[in-house]
Amino acid sequence: MEQIVRKRDIRDLTYAELAEVVSSCGQPAFRTKQLHEWISIKNVCSFDEMTNLPKTLRAAFEEEYCFNTPKEIVKQVSRDGSRKYLLEFSDGVSVETVGMPTRNKLSVCVSTQAGCGMGCAFCATGLSGLTRSLTAREIVDQVLHVSLDFGERVTSVVFMGQGEPFNNFDNVLEALRTLNDPEGFAIGARHLTVSTSGIIPGIRRFADLPEQFTLAISLHSAIQATRNQLMPGVKKFTLPRLHEAIQLYVEKTGRRPTYEYAMIDGINDNNPEMNALVEFCEGTLCHVNLIQLNNIENSPLKPSPISKVEELQRRLSKHGVETTIRNSRGGDIDAACGQLKQRRFKSNES
Repeated sequence: MEQIVRKRDIRDLTYAELAEVVSSCGQPAFRTKQLHEWISIKNVCSFDEMTNLPKTLRAAFEEEYCFNTPKEIVKQVSRDGSRKYLLEFSDGVSVETVGMPTRNKLSVCVSTQAGCGMGCAFCATGLSGLTRSLTAREIVDQVLHVSLDFGERVTSVVFMGQGEPFNNFDNVLEALRTLNDPEGFAIGARHLTVSTSGIIPGIRRFADLPEQFTLAISLHSAIQATRNQLMPGVKKFTLPRLHEAIQLYVEKTGRRPTYEYAMIDGINDNNPEMNALVEFCEGTLCHVNLIQLNNIENSPLKPSPISKVEELQRRLSKHGVETTIRNSRGGDIDAACGQLKQRRFKSNES
């Protein structure tokens, strides 16, 4: 039986390895810099685009290496201009990515894992469990895909898609640094935001990084019993310990963390829940994003009425807590995390 030899993605080679490849092809050393620029700065996706390299060299690369970019399976376009993609990698694993344009800016929401093991009650991704973590290249390729599709430079990235970023810390960090690299995507560190469900060891590691990346925490309740119900995957990271870890992050970095609070009708929008959130945030450096929960197919959880969202915003603001009601993008498409993949999976079964 003939053995299939998989080509290596040339973008995974170090600079030294690229130099070896160029030398083995009998080419002068300056070709290494040219090759590196095409791969890491211009972010091309084929050897044919490397127009200043000899055709013979490009053909030699084509024989041994590839650009293992994800395949677009589905694209949905919202009335507000947002685009949601289902992207498939070479092993058949798929993830969701969202591009969100505003004026002269383009933000991308990336996934860090295929599926998720946290089991959050309000998230469609958790219904299918965790398949695997993504490599740094697979995370970065989501940003590249959106940039190419829009024909625009990406100005900010939020790590808020499928998966728990701090359960894939090393690959997420490598992706962050690649996106921040001034010789590559050149996205400012403060425009790179990582959202965690509250993995305390990850928050501590994040606080020790030299870069000024932004931290967001999916909070969703400041009452332990409610949070356990909504987010069973982080039960062991109790609210007092989480609060302590976040204050340590603030002390070390001087950066303002953001709390994400998806408001769910009858669950976390009552008077005790609002009071608990105010108490959790008051007197600390933080920002609260209030979000009306996205509707999830076949889920009993429903979004709070806007009147409740506005009431909580008023309460927080009254106590000096900086608060924003976040505009949910892509409301007319499968906007909630995991919904597009779930719908695609169901349609393939039927």
